[in-house]
Amino acid sequence: MAQPTFDHERLDVYRLSIDYVAFSYGIAKGLTGMNRPAHDQWLRAAQSIPLNIAEGNGKQSLKDKNRFFEIARGSALECASIHDVLRVYEYEYRDAEYEYDAQ
Repeated sequence: MAQPTFDHERLDVYRLSIDYVAFSYGIAKGLTGMNRPAHDQWLRAAQSIPLNIAEGNGKQSLKDKNRFFEIARGSALECASIHDVLRVYEYEYRDAEYEYDAQ
């Protein structure tokens, strides 16, 4: 990632969430057939995390900040549940950079 130019780019949680988007995309692109809905939902939820962190960080009021951070947290929990769903389907996948076995 290039030198931060916006305040949210200085946040560790934002940078980690961008890494997670790359991780989830690398795996989700292999989801087909009955796992296709998980593909679409996972990518939307994963992308929602950094988007809401960035938007929340730009808000002035604490109430507004917290609302967006709570949405990002909810999206992260949604991603975790997608991992659980894939485990139920006994979906296993390997990625060049990441290795994950849903079992």
